[in-house]
Amino acid sequence: MEFSEITKLIELFEEGTIREFDLKHQDIELYLSKNQQGKISRSTTGEPVQSAPVPTEQETVQAEEKPAPAAGGTAETGKTVNSPIVGVAYLSSDPGKPPFKKAGDRVEVGDTLCIVEAMKIMNEITSDVTGTVSEILVTNEEVVEYGQPLFRIV
Repeated sequence: MEFSEITKLIELFEEGTIREFDLKHQDIELYLSKNQQGKISRSTTGEPVQSAPVPTEQETVQAEEKPAPAAGGTAETGKTVNSPIVGVAYLSSDPGKPPFKKAGDRVEVGDTLCIVEAMKIMNEITSDVTGTVSEILVTNEEVVEYGQPLFRIV
């Protein structure tokens, strides 16, 4: 079984209504469950979370930042906040609640911009600059890739 097939199974599971899924195929064993609430994980290292955290431990994932690309030949000021992991981006803490930040909102160092869920672990993406959100580059519940731009802060 190829890695892409496994990731597709995970995506379909997350989108579907099935609560548990167990697959044993050749040397692969995969168990997925929606029966436990995801936990917010934070890491100050900026590295993707590699393993499940201890239930009482919380870490902060610091978003990667790169200079914003030039647009139409003019240099855009500010920083682009990129996803440090592959996952699903959530712009608010719960469905129906207001987003963490909107375009035009002021952000301080450490403010939560969004959450990226990976393998049922909720990773807070925080700002490491002070400024104003000039653009939100993803939509709520969008699947994001490693290094994908999420926010532009000026």
